[in-house]
Amino acid sequence: MNDGRKNCKEFEDFLKERATIEEKYGKELINLTKKKPCGQTELNTLKRALEVFKQQVDGVGQSHIQLAQTLREEARKMEDFREKQKLLRKKIELVMDAIHKNRNLQYKKTVEAKRLYEQRCRDKDEAEQAVHRNANLVTQKQQEKLFVKLAQSKSALEDSDRQYQLNVGALEKIREEWQNEHIKACEFFETQESERINYFRNALWLHLNQLSQECVWSDERYEETRRSLEMCSIEKDIEFFVNFRKTGSVPPGNSRRQVLSCLFLCRRGPLPIPASGPGELHQVIQEITHFKAFFCAILFIFQFCRSCRFCV
Repeated sequence: MNDGRKNCKEFEDFLKERATIEEKYGKELINLTKKKPCGQTELNTLKRALEVFKQQVDGVGQSHIQLAQTLREEARKMEDFREKQKLLRKKIELVMDAIHKNRNLQYKKTVEAKRLYEQRCRDKDEAEQAVHRNANLVTQKQQEKLFVKLAQSKSALEDSDRQYQLNVGALEKIREEWQNEHIKACEFFETQESERINYFRNALWLHLNQLSQECVWSDERYEETRRSLEMCSIEKDIEFFVNFRKTGSVPPGNSRRQVLSCLFLCRRGPLPIPASGPGELHQVIQEITHFKAFFCAILFIFQFCRSCRFCV
């Protein structure tokens, strides 16, 4: 019985410790999905698969926290069962203790009655021996005293014998009652131990089923992630990346040749102006023409750099 109670308490503590571990593991998984990046720059189908993956890992963490609550509930049920058996066992033990004390008390009374009976027997024998020994040696009055003493010892012996028999009978009755109650208690404890073993076995079986169910749920969530990975397409992801990152649909021309041509034109200068005009006017027109050509070349280079994929 004591070993059974100890085993139940150990299994109860085991469930509580396992619940603590499951809860900690679940919280760590949830924190992992919230705080730790996992392929955050991926695009298109692979990005969706990673989102499903993180959702399912978060779901696994939530299920482990739920499992921890379930294990604590099972530990509480085990504790209630253990306390219930303890109360029932306490009632039987109180009855057995009361009968045991009563039996011990009656046994002491019987032993005392036996001692008194044996003393009365010795007194009677001594009184009889005194009468026979002094029959011809004492006076009539002394003989009468001896006979009175003998009669008193016989009366006391009868009283002690009757009391002794009553105590022996009471002790036998209490012994039978104690024996019957002891048999009932043994049968009750046997039944209780059978219930404890059966409950312990079922509790352990249920615990294993809960762990197996947790594995099944986790595998279902991982299977959902595998299905999302099956929907991934390398071609689509590359096509999406190209369309998302492209800078244009037409490649640039020979920009070096255009720049050199423009600079060459700037260096050649404008067409000659007839020298028939005034000399000062002719010089101003030439300076303006050179400035316009140089400005056009700089503007072209700036526009080209803005559209060039290597300069962006």
